Amino acid sequence: MPTNVQRREQAKRKLERQLVRRAERAKRRRVIAVVATAVVVVVVAGGAYFLATTDFSKSGDDAAASSTTPAPIQIPTEVKALPTRPTPLADPATCEYRPSTEPASKEGTKAPEAGAPASGTATATIKANIGELKLTLDRALAPCAVNSFISLAKQGYYDGSTCHRIGTEGLQMLQCGDPTGTGSGGPGYAFDNETWPELTYGRGYLAMANAGTDETTKKGTNGSQFFIVYGDAQLSPDYSVFGSLDEAGLKLIDEVARAGHDGSFDPSPGGGKPNKEVKFESVTVA
Repeated sequence: MPTNVQRREQAKRKLERQLVRRAERAKRRRVIAVVATAVVVVVVAGGAYFLATTDFSKSGDDAAASSTTPAPIQIPTEVKALPTRPTPLADPATCEYRPSTEPASKEGTKAPEAGAPASGTATATIKANIGELKLTLDRALAPCAVNSFISLAKQGYYDGSTCHRIGTEGLQMLQCGDPTGTGSGGPGYAFDNETWPELTYGRGYLAMANAGTDETTKKGTNGSQFFIVYGDAQLSPDYSVFGSLDEAGLKLIDEVARAGHDGSFDPSPGGGKPNKEVKFESVTVA
């Protein structure tokens, strides 16, 4: 059996071992605390630097700008020749300009005379803020539409008006002719379509905009609004083609299209107000 001296020596050695282990554990805790403190300091310092040097306003604006930048659109470059009527109209043509349910958007606007030549062409020049748009008006295609356009131009009806709608996908066209700029304005009268079943549309065409057939009168709803086809236009033959726009003018419209729109007419009828304004300063007819 161990003696008392031996037992004391064993207890002493056990105590020494315990003290060594405690010291080592305490040392490890101090090292871990120092490292943790250093990490916290680095993180806090880095965060402070990030907050101090980052322009959140600019980065937010850049992100918003990138999310709203319109995707590049594909525009056909080939100008389509104007169609020819399968059967010529009687010359002169007899046009019926009926009073519409809404008053004229410009006070004092008058409907044109009922008789209209159905042959020959006229030229018109739209002086706009984007440049000059030169039109060729074809009486053989739509004599009543040409007659109305010339009458309104001579009355100054289009002067100061803006093109209120542009489509960049599916139907690539710029719609104009409403002095109110809303798409609901008109000259105070309406007239019928001058179309035929085989009619198609293409780049360079001028065509009348309408609201379909009037449910009460069962007649056409053409007025003052028209559209310029600058690209694709897979439309049913319900819109009277009455002329064309020259190539230089089409290139100006292309730039308006590439600037995009605000989507205010989506989903129906589609498109929106052009981001790049098109405003008519004057419209003259030769």
